[in-house]
Amino acid sequence: MDNDNNIDFKDLWKKQAISQPDMTDLLTRVNKFKKTGLRCLWITNILLLATSVFIAFVWFYYQPQFISTKIGIVLVILAMLIYLMTYNKLLGNYKNIEANQTNHDYLQKLIEIKKKQQFLQTKMMSFYFTALTIGICLYMYEYASRMTALGAGLTYGITLFWMLFNWFYLRPKQIKKQQEKINSLIGKFEEINNQLGI
Repeated sequence: MDNDNNIDFKDLWKKQAISQPDMTDLLTRVNKFKKTGLRCLWITNILLLATSVFIAFVWFYYQPQFISTKIGIVLVILAMLIYLMTYNKLLGNYKNIEANQTNHDYLQKLIEIKKKQQFLQTKMMSFYFTALTIGICLYMYEYASRMTALGAGLTYGITLFWMLFNWFYLRPKQIKKQQEKINSLIGKFEEINNQLGI
């Protein structure tokens, strides 16, 4: 009986010794995930706000004549601002990831971030790309109407090709990369919580 207890104790001690470095590594990965998320959030804010200011400047400086151009500009700026307002809701989630939390708290925060990311990657990204495409096409109409048919066709063709390339190639790669990172972290915390019986 005593012999069995010693074997169990040794196994428990070995498991604890193995899982401790994993937990340190996991917390390092979570911290890196948080910093990367915050950095991406700030970069996106700066880029989209700067783009919106530039587009507004173009509108006021060049004074477009067609109503379609003005509607296009408003639609593009509106798409960027609505996307940013939704994207910025992740800021609180990233800031709430703190070093003194329990495994369960880490897991809950990561699951919340994953849900918000999925909403951004599906519904919000669809709205953003649709509004952006329509806005750019409306904006370009005034200038394309002054071109030859070949020039206008090339301008619209290249622009729409770039939008489709982003939608069907770059966006899925970025989504897959984000999902792999967060799913890996969630999986590790679930594994630790299961080991601890939480």
